[in-house]
Amino acid sequence: MKYPKYTTTVVGAYSLPRWYESLEKQVEVGALGKADMADAQFRATQAAVLDQEIAGIDIITGGEMHRRTNNRHAPPNAMLNFFWQKMPGFAKKADGTLETRRKPITIKDKNVFHPAAICTGPIGYADLGLVDEFQMVSTYARKPVKITMTGPYMLAKVTHDEHYEDIAEMMQDLAKVMNKNYKDLEAAGCKNLQIDEPLFAISDDKEIQAAVNAINMSIEGLKKMCVQVHVCQGNYAVGADYDGQIGHRYFDFGRYPADFIVKINCDVILNEGDMTPKYEGKLGNKQLAVGVVDVQSLNVESAETLAERIHQYKWLAPEQTLLTTSCGLNHLPRHIAFGKLKALADVKKILRG
Repeated sequence: MKYPKYTTTVVGAYSLPRWYESLEKQVEVGALGKADMADAQFRATQAAVLDQEIAGIDIITGGEMHRRTNNRHAPPNAMLNFFWQKMPGFAKKADGTLETRRKPITIKDKNVFHPAAICTGPIGYADLGLVDEFQMVSTYARKPVKITMTGPYMLAKVTHDEHYEDIAEMMQDLAKVMNKNYKDLEAAGCKNLQIDEPLFAISDDKEIQAAVNAINMSIEGLKKMCVQVHVCQGNYAVGADYDGQIGHRYFDFGRYPADFIVKINCDVILNEGDMTPKYEGKLGNKQLAVGVVDVQSLNVESAETLAERIHQYKWLAPEQTLLTTSCGLNHLPRHIAFGKLKALADVKKILRG
């Protein structure tokens, strides 16, 4: 196994300050500059690192704070627009910023949409900023650092495609860009990579298999880096700041393709905790990071409650069990997010005796 039993980690995103939106408005009217916003994001990253370390998390991230701009569309804008902006093939405005059009992202709520990129040409290589992120976070971190990256399927699926007309071909070009970035990240000393794919539950078998192939292409040739893959069903709906709905998943349509997910050539699968039974008898030599902390709940669970959630899976060997959150913590108030991290670290102590 790549990690000791009950190693704790996070999915990536940390509690997003409400004042981000106010700062953005100040930038838009010229009262502050973009450098001021970047400085605020940098300081928020330092705070996210410190919170995770104080809580006792084993493998940390920078909270993805520097990727976030528009609160209304976070986290998708941090998962999508941040990377689309960097890559050739996606339409840009005269000032160089990303051109977007509205695109619905779930049949569960017609009012939920995303400002999606428009693919107008072949996708070419770009530095996605992963190495810079790793070096920046590592400068301040005293724990092992994990870098997260959106998978080729989500980047392709949400795009307005006016060039490829074949999502498998688009994903392969995205995978080539990612593979070069991942190898550069590995060469920089990063040992932990996470790939995020929240759309598997909405797709048919053919499309999912093409996505698995693209993910495997993106990580081909990595030798020293442990690869984690986070598969969820969209846990963005918490609180009035997004759409006022709590407790549903945008991409949960009663289908969870675990049989395809386990075909990804990764070391660890990060899942929503209640989906754990889907993996019984299918993990092989992979580890499962159980999303034992529920980000859809505004309550801070006790360590004892989290331990009970793990103990119910008698078939899951401790050596194959890692501990994480069901999704990112970006939409939760900081005191709740921190409390959940602390409980996550405490349950590790209980499980290890």
